[in-house]
Amino acid sequence: MDIILRESVANLGEAGDLVDVKGGYARNYLIPQGLAYSAASANAAQINHKKRLLEDQRKRRIKTEQDLAKRLSEISINIPVRVGEEDRVFGSVTSQNIADSLAKKGYDVDRRKIVLDEPIRALGVYTVPVRFSGDISGNVKVWVVKEES
Repeated sequence: MDIILRESVANLGEAGDLVDVKGGYARNYLIPQGLAYSAASANAAQINHKKRLLEDQRKRRIKTEQDLAKRLSEISINIPVRVGEEDRVFGSVTSQNIADSLAKKGYDVDRRKIVLDEPIRALGVYTVPVRFSGDISGNVKVWVVKEES
């Protein structure tokens, strides 16, 4: 039975895809759960409209991410840390610390998008990449400085 997916379904396809599944799976699960339409001609027009809407949303999201990546590469953040003898850092600076500092400046960046191979454990200036979807990325300059007592 041919159906058109309304939402992405794992191991089956993305929203708007035309897929062929067993009739019972379509009638008893996919269609009642609202995950798919029958591939009738009236539903095809509705799905094409939904596909256009999804594509427009994707384009807006990409533009927003490109703008954010550009703005991030123009800023730098200071992260004060406690240090001991010979300027040894207590603990480390993680992607969560960087995300929190960015949030204080008004940039909402998910910590999972901040790419740190390992936590920062020394004072200094670091260029930290932030990867968004696809090949969109930006760099933020992070200054790890001594916390003033």
